[in-house]
Amino acid sequence: MFGDLFEEDSSRVSYNQYGKGKRLKTKALEPPAPREFTNLSGIRNQGGTCYLNSLLQTLHFTPEFREALFSLGPEELGSLEEKDKPDAKVRIIPLQLQRLFAQLLLLDQEAASTADLTDSFGWTSNEEMRQHDVQELNRILFSALETSLVGTSGHDLINRLYHGTVVNQIVCKECKNVSEKQEDFLDLTVAVQNVSGLEEALWNMYVEEEVFDCDNLYHCGTCDRLVKAAKSAKLRNLPPFLTVSLLRFNFDFVKCERYKETSCYTFPLRINLKPFCEQSELDDLEYMYDLFSVIIHKGGCYGGHYHVYIKDVDHLGNWQFQEEKSKPDVNLKDLQSEGEIDDPLMILKAILLQEESNLIPVDQLGQKLLKKIGISWNKKYRKQHGPLRKFLQLHSQLFLLSSDGSTVSLLKNCVLQAEFSFQRNDPQVFKTLTSESPRLNDRTSCPHWFDINDSKVQPIKEKDIEQQFQGKESAYMLFYRKSQLQRPPEARANPRYRVPCHLLNEMDAANIELQRKRAEYDSTNNEFELRLHMGPHYHFLNGALHPISQTESVWDLTFDKRKTLGDLRQSVFQLLDFWEGDMVLSTAKCLPAGLHVYQTLDGDDLTLCEIEIANEEDIFVWNGVEVGGIQIPTGSDCEPLLLNVLHLATSGEGEKCQQLTESPQVFPSNAEVGSVFTALAIPVGAIFLSSTERTNEGWTAIPQEDWRKTFREQGLTNGSFVLIQDSSNNNNSMLTKQGEWITTVNETNWIQVKNLCQSESEEELVKIPATANTVVFDIRIKAIKELKLMKELAENSCLRPIDRDGKLLCPVPDNCTLKEAELRIESSLGLCPGKAPTSSQLFLFFTMGSHIQPGTEMEIIVEETITVRDCLKIMLEKLGLPGDTWHLRKMDWCYEAGEPLHEEDATLKELMIYSGDTLLLIEGKLPPPGFLKVPIWWYQPRGCAGPWRSHQDQTNGPPPQGGVWGASATQGAPGDTYAEASLCYLGDIEISEDATLAELKSQAMTLPSSEFFVPSPAFLRAWTVESKRPSRLLRINQQQLREYKLGRRTEICLELLQKEENLGPQDVLLRIQRRLPGERAYGPPVDLVWDTARGWTAGALQRQVADCCSLPVEKIEIAKYFPEKFEWLPVSSWSLQTTKRKKKKKQENLQGAPYYLKDGDTIGIKNLLVEDDGDFSTDRDDAGKEKQKQLALGGRKSQEALRGQSSSVVSGAESPGRPQRPEASLSIHVGSFR
Repeated sequence: MFGDLFEEDSSRVSYNQYGKGKRLKTKALEPPAPREFTNLSGIRNQGGTCYLNSLLQTLHFTPEFREALFSLGPEELGSLEEKDKPDAKVRIIPLQLQRLFAQLLLLDQEAASTADLTDSFGWTSNEEMRQHDVQELNRILFSALETSLVGTSGHDLINRLYHGTVVNQIVCKECKNVSEKQEDFLDLTVAVQNVSGLEEALWNMYVEEEVFDCDNLYHCGTCDRLVKAAKSAKLRNLPPFLTVSLLRFNFDFVKCERYKETSCYTFPLRINLKPFCEQSELDDLEYMYDLFSVIIHKGGCYGGHYHVYIKDVDHLGNWQFQEEKSKPDVNLKDLQSEGEIDDPLMILKAILLQEESNLIPVDQLGQKLLKKIGISWNKKYRKQHGPLRKFLQLHSQLFLLSSDGSTVSLLKNCVLQAEFSFQRNDPQVFKTLTSESPRLNDRTSCPHWFDINDSKVQPIKEKDIEQQFQGKESAYMLFYRKSQLQRPPEARANPRYRVPCHLLNEMDAANIELQRKRAEYDSTNNEFELRLHMGPHYHFLNGALHPISQTESVWDLTFDKRKTLGDLRQSVFQLLDFWEGDMVLSTAKCLPAGLHVYQTLDGDDLTLCEIEIANEEDIFVWNGVEVGGIQIPTGSDCEPLLLNVLHLATSGEGEKCQQLTESPQVFPSNAEVGSVFTALAIPVGAIFLSSTERTNEGWTAIPQEDWRKTFREQGLTNGSFVLIQDSSNNNNSMLTKQGEWITTVNETNWIQVKNLCQSESEEELVKIPATANTVVFDIRIKAIKELKLMKELAENSCLRPIDRDGKLLCPVPDNCTLKEAELRIESSLGLCPGKAPTSSQLFLFFTMGSHIQPGTEMEIIVEETITVRDCLKIMLEKLGLPGDTWHLRKMDWCYEAGEPLHEEDATLKELMIYSGDTLLLIEGKLPPPGFLKVPIWWYQPRGCAGPWRSHQDQTNGPPPQGGVWGASATQGAPGDTYAEASLCYLGDIEISEDATLAELKSQAMTLPSSEFFVPSPAFLRAWTVESKRPSRLLRINQQQLREYKLGRRTEICLELLQKEENLGPQDVLLRIQRRLPGERAYGPPVDLVWDTARGWTAGALQRQVADCCSLPVEKIEIAKYFPEKFEWLPVSSWSLQTTKRKKKKKQENLQGAPYYLKDGDTIGIKNLLVEDDGDFSTDRDDAGKEKQKQLALGGRKSQEALRGQSSSVVSGAESPGRPQRPEASLSIHVGSFR
């Protein structure tokens, strides 16, 4: 498909209309990215599997475990192709683990997937979204492997590598009898609390003795009485690999909550276990262990993230740091200044020696040369040696070019000779040029450590491990290997070592397929569109180029941007059979005046990327001199401008008319402004410019001395207006005001100034004559004089606008005019003490709390460059408030608290805070940038009893954890039942905006909850909370929270379901309730999922409800409940009034008026076979309406109290503690192979 992409005839051409040619291209699906410079592969996170990824990487970098698993062939484990056969016994878990390890070793991709492995565990998508403990996973995975390998040669794999024994002894002080008990272990669990490090913890466990004496004696079986004794433990048998689990998580029995121990806990890189062992006669080397993996947990006890530090024992990765990568470039520049890299042969050969196959595209060779020596081939060598491709062709004894000239390699017989000659003649240059290649400069003296964080792999230094001794991000599991375990030389830097042949073949085929997909994607991604404008089909008119023939003037060309300008020119030559003479390609642009030519393209050996040709670029094809016999001006200096010129028209007798005409005129942008008189053939007069539109404002008169300036220097652009007035019309200006032509302002305007200074004055109010151009300073000085105030106020006063409510607004700067200050004539200003803010200062109002009371705001003047944090400190000082648990919000246009100012280090100017804005001080600390702090509620519909069912309604903000809000006439609970729903406050969670809804549910499940068991997030339904009741249903678990546009003040409530729910985009969730016969009441609510794909019609809903109730559709009547009004609205088909022009009937839609149907609404059902009256209301509805009438008549109860009373379901019992959600256990499902 893409085989001829780089050939000359691969360019696709289409004819197009002038100015068109834009064509949409479908972007190819991007294949997995290749490995980064470390040459190691990460593992993709499936949503909550970071704990699994860290453990799998540790096992993968345990070569003895990996090779033992590889030694099990298909004859013992079976084949994945047979796993679906009913009688086949395929050991899927070890097979998938083998395949994953092979991918991590050999597959050229940035990150491998564990989807197949977790499928073999029997995990659902919900399990992969749930976080678990990596220590628990380590034991369960080993158990699953042991079960899977029963009956194979690897049945003892886990025991052989990880099994050890501990002996517990009690020695009687009287008879010296020893009672002992031996215990097996796969990992050692050591304490962290009140312990300084691993050695101290092991000392406490295996050296210190516990003495039984006094009131705590031991019953000796030999003595048959209570005696003094000593209890101790020792390590009896040590495994080749020692796993240590740190007890970071503890329980506080005072606060009744879990917490993470973050104190400093050291562990050595090499540890001698001899003091802790029962047998100590062997050589010390038998007890020496080296650290090779540290699994790190970042976060708290209810959530967090795992990553792992791993030692690359076999040196499979490229352990190199970014700063070391830049050192060769510096050295090369030093060498360049010394004249040691003037020979291009030496440089090019050294670059090719760095490539594993000595093969590289010619374009990349030029880029690597630029990176190495800091200067391109064209600038340093082209003048002397010619183009790069030509130079490579001339030295065919050293370089081998491909047939199409796209790639180059070093001849094999020259490779060794080149290495030898470089080292002999100039070893410093050779060392510098090859220092980036791990193959040529592999440092083996120091251990190679990497930080593997899911998909990302970064090299680290050994000393970085010390940073994980303490803090919220600290070591959680340690893995040691015996120092005596030596790796064979053939395993070093050899990822294919001991990998089975069938996996080698599979990975090789997969790599070939990946390379093919990447090549296809690369080719597709490097094509772009060019618009070729053919010079012979254009003519020059009115300062720009215009097409003669609309069909042949513009051609669309699809071309590879990696090709050179010479290739493009050759392709155009082949397309144009009629062309004669030289061909020049120039960049062009379609402007309002027409097509304009800018820059001629030079450098035929440069790629289109190097000369910065963009997609959909306009290219003008011509001879470089003239078009149609007219010499063409080129460049940005003479870019044509299309201006709108206004001037008085001339009558047929040559006299000036009083009619203003507007005509478009084209001028070069470097032409003088005065040339407009010559172009219009009118006498010299006056020139007025406006960059906006033809109005009475915004005109600027151009002095005669500035007529020699260019249009560009005057700031004119396409569409600007020019007003011309000749010298014979000086008596009357053509500028307009309110649609009339005037020359002066005849009427007198004024500004009213009120004395608000503390100084007494005979006058309290004066009127100062003013116009729109009057400066505020003049008004203030005149007001002080007329008010007969002290002259000192001239230096310490300001004018402040007064709004309709009498509130003083932000002071007006003295140097502004009334027009610039946006003050209307006849408006009122207050003369106040204090200076106005300068141009670099802000005048702000601020107050505490989100409920703003008029007149309670305080005022402050700060620099616009002050940070939010410093501004907050100043405001807290003025209010006399202590603490750092406050944040700022800007008051929005609704006079409510808007979004918080998250960037505390940003300046007020950067956050676009202006003078006159009101900032609100809100208590509570903000989450980090990109995170949401979401209050979580537990939604308890009727019928699900919970510990909070009898709590008092709280209406003054969120209750404490475990507290309750009664849902106010909750949707889905009409009549007697709508009072039986409540919200229980669980707590707040901080979560990233990029997290999915499923991750939010998983994190919420870690909060203290009810005694209900939640199997997975799919059993939870999420609603937003508004007015203390569920509002909007959040339906797609895998959708990011950012896409829901929740905002910073959104609250979420969760509802427990009996089964998993997966609502589609067309599904609507309704609560249906059947009316009880003979009673004014309803039965319990039932969820109904209505598929609205066929429309939101009343008939479709009625059929769905009838099917759910197993009733004939004609024998039921349904109605929607409006809890705020205590009203029922029957749902039936209706006819909309049609207009006279359109006889077509509009489609009924329950989403619109009068029903506004949405998720969570309550639908009442009446069985007409039993009850045929039209009444849907209940006694509680009647009571609610009656109380609403009393409120309307002036009753004292507020609407909020009415709603609270109508929905009161809770009585006064004490709030429970913090109920804990039962933790879901981790399990791996394994078939039976016994």
